[in-house]
Amino acid sequence: MIGFSLPIRSEIYRKISAFVGRATALATTRPSAITAAQQLGFLNGQDQDYVEVPDAPLSQKPFRRILCGERKRAERSHKSFVLMLVRTNVTGASKGEAIPTMSRVARALSGTIRETDTLGWFEANSVLGVIFTELGRADLTAALTNIESKTIATLQRAFVANQLETFELSFYSFPDEPNDQGNRRTFDPVLHPDLIDLDRKKRAFLVIKRIMDLVGSSVALIALAPLFLGLAALIKLSSKGPVFFRQERLGRFGVPFVFLKFRSMHISTDAEIHKEYVRNFIAGRAGSSLRDGTRPIYKITNDPRVTWIGRFMRRTSLDELPQFWNVFVGEMSLVGPRPPIRYETEAYDVWHRRRLLEAKPGITGLWQVHGRSKTTFDEMVRLDLRYSRMWSPLSDVKILLQTPRAVFSGDGAY
Repeated sequence: MIGFSLPIRSEIYRKISAFVGRATALATTRPSAITAAQQLGFLNGQDQDYVEVPDAPLSQKPFRRILCGERKRAERSHKSFVLMLVRTNVTGASKGEAIPTMSRVARALSGTIRETDTLGWFEANSVLGVIFTELGRADLTAALTNIESKTIATLQRAFVANQLETFELSFYSFPDEPNDQGNRRTFDPVLHPDLIDLDRKKRAFLVIKRIMDLVGSSVALIALAPLFLGLAALIKLSSKGPVFFRQERLGRFGVPFVFLKFRSMHISTDAEIHKEYVRNFIAGRAGSSLRDGTRPIYKITNDPRVTWIGRFMRRTSLDELPQFWNVFVGEMSLVGPRPPIRYETEAYDVWHRRRLLEAKPGITGLWQVHGRSKTTFDEMVRLDLRYSRMWSPLSDVKILLQTPRAVFSGDGAY
């Protein structure tokens, strides 16, 4: 974020002066949008859904807290909300007029929003925000269009033309709608101020974590160099193809990077087998891969694509060793959620995307030391989110110390 998006459908920046007279034009050119707007009560300022709101806008901290609460509620309910931000672009001697000007904007908007909407300062005394919830059955695009036109009409009544030219509107919707390729944005800092604040509070811990990553990965790469050479030789002897398997994975905030593993499969294998399995597993339909008839398995068992040395490396997690390089260059951490493949995220529920936002991906984590591939996908995500909320340098050390036992036991590894 997110970012997805959570992740975000649109981000529109426009000068209000370009829309003078447009609100009335919409009344004749977009009848379907007007129907949706009337349902929401956006076009009739005297509608009973609207009340005068004499109170001042919420201050920055409570407004952002409500925004984060609405985002988390939308993750579970799948009901969209819209965040509108209003700012003024003033420079030089005019900067002193920004605060009283934005206060006038707040008074104008407070008389037209609904009781279910929230008005407050997204940035104290400089950027106003309105959270529009309970959008009903209206099309999201139509709702955005009509919120925009209603806001413009309100500001046109309160300000003269040269003042309107200084205003800028931006809109964010959550959950976002997929683009033409079916992808969603994972993260946008505007909708995730809590994550930015948390990183700021844990800045010292993040520095310590990075130092641990650098020292740990450097020592591992040097100490395990003979093992690297031995495994590389066995991989080349067992099948044709490169020693390393390179694959695009998604890091924190959905940033792609090249993920390294020792190759454990024959080359030119069909990825559709894994794609279909992952979709079913995330949806909770991986019934064909039950072990002892009890639990779904995150990885495909008895995969015919895997070589004999690949099966051994997977069982002992030795195929993961090249990821110490990903840690060394800062793409991963020693401890954190496992980085997903892009097509995996296409099957995510909205709340699943949070595992991409709240922590940098790692080689090991709570999932690896508490069940590994035997856990359900939802349980894995909950473990990832629990780690991101509670992590500290000490908790990372504890997980690292527990990892060898999980690896050597082979429990949940395939």
